[in-house]
Amino acid sequence: MEIEKMIGILAKEFSQKPEHIKNIISLIDEGNTIPFIARYRKELHGTMDDQLIREIADRLQYLRNLDKRREEITSSIEAQGKLTDELISAIQNAATLSELEDIYRPYKQKRRTRATIAREKGLEPLAELLFAQNIKNGSLAELAEPYIDTEKGVASVEEALAGASDIIAENISDNAEIRKSLKELINARAYLVSSATKNEDSVYRLYYDFKELVSRLQSHRILAINRGEKENFLKVSLVLDEVSALDTVKRHAVRQGSISSDFVAAAAEDAYGRLIFPSIERETRNDLTDAASEQAIKMFGLNLKPLLMQPPVKNKVTLGFDPAYRTGCKIAVVDGTGKVLETGVVYPTPPHNKTEEATKTLTRMIKQYGVEAISIGNGTASKESEIFVAGLIKELPNVAYMMVNEAGASVYSASKLGAQEFPDFDVSLRSAVSIARRLQDPLAELVKIDPKSIGVGQYQHDMPEARLDETLNGVVEDCVNAVGVDLNTASASLLARVSGLSAASAKNIVTFREENGVFTARKTVQKVPKIGPKAFEQCAGFLRVSESKNILDNTGVHPESYAAAEKVLELCGYTLKDVAAGKVQELRERLKTVTVQKAAEYSGVGIPTVNDIVNELVKPGRDPRDELPPPMLRSDVMDMKDLKPGMTMRGTVRNVIDFGVFVDIGVHQDGLVHISELCDRYIKHPSEVVKVGDVVDAVVLSVDVEKKRISLSLKRAKKQ
Repeated sequence: MEIEKMIGILAKEFSQKPEHIKNIISLIDEGNTIPFIARYRKELHGTMDDQLIREIADRLQYLRNLDKRREEITSSIEAQGKLTDELISAIQNAATLSELEDIYRPYKQKRRTRATIAREKGLEPLAELLFAQNIKNGSLAELAEPYIDTEKGVASVEEALAGASDIIAENISDNAEIRKSLKELINARAYLVSSATKNEDSVYRLYYDFKELVSRLQSHRILAINRGEKENFLKVSLVLDEVSALDTVKRHAVRQGSISSDFVAAAAEDAYGRLIFPSIERETRNDLTDAASEQAIKMFGLNLKPLLMQPPVKNKVTLGFDPAYRTGCKIAVVDGTGKVLETGVVYPTPPHNKTEEATKTLTRMIKQYGVEAISIGNGTASKESEIFVAGLIKELPNVAYMMVNEAGASVYSASKLGAQEFPDFDVSLRSAVSIARRLQDPLAELVKIDPKSIGVGQYQHDMPEARLDETLNGVVEDCVNAVGVDLNTASASLLARVSGLSAASAKNIVTFREENGVFTARKTVQKVPKIGPKAFEQCAGFLRVSESKNILDNTGVHPESYAAAEKVLELCGYTLKDVAAGKVQELRERLKTVTVQKAAEYSGVGIPTVNDIVNELVKPGRDPRDELPPPMLRSDVMDMKDLKPGMTMRGTVRNVIDFGVFVDIGVHQDGLVHISELCDRYIKHPSEVVKVGDVVDAVVLSVDVEKKRISLSLKRAKKQ
C-alpha cells in the first residue's frame, strides 16, 4: 500500500488532517516515543493527546502488517502460477486480514481432505464440468462414466459423482465472495445461544438460557460466556436461519437450467453444513472474542490511568496496615518521603483478638512518629481491621485512614525488586510498606508492579497477554511522563518508564547518583552510560532536577526550548531569576497582556509550545495530580447492615466496567451503580461520566446483606 493511501485511511478513520498523520508516521519511524511526540512535537500533529497518537500508531502497525501479508500471499499465488489480474485487484483492495485470508484460502496447502482424495482419483475435470452447469441434455451418469477407474479407486458412477461432489463442496467453501456474504449475514441476523450443561447454580446462571443477536452482544457478555464454556458450565453455539444462509450460498454457486444444477445445489448444501458454517462459526466467535478483548483491554487502560494518577498524600507520615487473621496484621510506619521508620505485627483480628495490645502498640507508634494517615489494605480481614482502626483513632486527633487497593502488593513483596529494596524484611512486611506508600504516592509505588496485577479490569486473565501488556505499559508510560520524575529521588522502576530510558539506563542513573552524588542539572544525565543524544532528547523534558540553578530544569520545558522560554520572559520584562524567586503571580498578570501569537513570533516557537512554556513558568515544579480532588480519608466506619434505601453516601469509584461502576462507600462491600443509574442522559459507556478515583455521592437503592450486594444511584443523588 502506498504511503499516501495509508495516510488517507488513517486521516479518515481518526478525523485528522493528512499532514498531521504524515508527521506522526515520520516521527514514529524516526524512533521518537509517544510521550515525546505528544508533548514536544505538538505543532507537527495538531496537539493530539498521547492516547490518540497510540491508537494511530496501533492502526498504522495493523496496516503495515496487512501490507506485509498482502505481499506474502501475492508471492505464494504467483509461485503457483495462478496469479491473475482479478486476483491482484482483490488482494490489493482487501481491507482486513480476514478478507485477505479468505482470498488466499483456495491456494493454501491443505491437509488431506475428502476433496483431496477425489482429486488424486482424477475427478477434478468431472467436478469442473458439473459445476460449470452448461450441459442441458443427457444424464449425470453419462458424464461420470468415463471417470470410472478401478485402479484409481473409482469403481462406479456413484463413487465418481460422490468424489466430484466433495471437490465442488470444497471449492464452494473456499469461495471468498460466498464467505464474505455469509459473514455479513451472520453479523446482521445470527444469534449467539448458550444453555446450561450442569444442573447446578453458578456465576453463569444468567446465561443458562441466553439468546442475543450477534450484532447486539456486549463485550462483557461475550467474555463471560466464553469463560462459562471453558469451565464446562455452558454449551454455546451460533444460530442462523438455514434457509437464508443456503439461499446466499446457492445464489453464488447454482445456475438453473442445467442437468447438474440440482447436483451442485446438493453439493452447496453439503458445503454449508459440513465446511462453511462450522468454519465461519469459529471465525465469528474468534472475531467476537477479539473485539471483546480489545474493549476489555481498553477499559483496563481507562481504569488504570486514573488509579495511577490519584493525587498523592504528600509529606504525611503514614502507617501501612496489611490485614490478616491467623498470621497477624503487618505494620509499617514510613516518613513523608517513604523512608521506613518502624515495622511490626499486631493481632487485633480473629482468632487472636488481641485488640488491647494492638491498641497500645499502634498508639505508641502514632504518637512517637506523628502519624497523620493510616493506609489499610482491602484484602483478607480488612473489614475487621477497618473497624479496629476506626475505633483506635477516635481517641487520636488529626489521624484519618483510607482503604487502599492492595492488588499486586503480595506480587511486589515476593518479587526480586522487593527483595532488593528490603532485603532484611519479611515478605509480608514489604507488603505493609507498599500499602503505606500507595497512599503517599500511588504512581511511584504502582510502577513497581506488573500492571496486570493491579486489578482494575475484567477478565484480564483471558486477554491476549502481549496485547494487554502493550496497552497497560503504554498507560503507565504516559502517566509517568505526564507527571515527570525527580532525577535525584526516583527509583530505577520509575525511571525505566521515562520516555527514552530503558531498564538498563535507569539502573545506570541510580548507580551514577549513588557514586557521584545528586544531579545538579538536567544536562548532567548525558554523562550516564547508555544515554546518548537521542535518549537525552527523548527523556530530558520529563526529568525534574529541583537542585539545579536553572529553574527550567525543574519544569516540563524541554531543554531545546530554554531559549524560547527566556524570550517569553523577556517579552514580559521578567527573567528566570524572577521565576526562581517566586514572582509568578506578577508574571501571571503580565502574561495576560501579551498575546500568545506575539510571544510565539518573538520566541521563535509554535503557539502550542508557547502555551506549555507559560503554564510551566507560572507553576514551576507543578504536579498535575495536585489539581485533582484529593483522596477521601475516613475517620469512622459503617456496617452494611446500617445501610437503608434512600440514604446518601459519599464514596470513591473503584472500578468502571461496561455495565456500570463499583463504588466504595465505606461499608467494606463495594456498591454497584448500573449504567442506567449514572445520569439522566443516554450514554454508551460509564467511562463517559466517571473514572476510577472519583469521589461521588450515591443514593442507596437496595441492600442484600446475605448476597453482599448493594445497589446505588448517582443520578438520584444529584436531584436531592
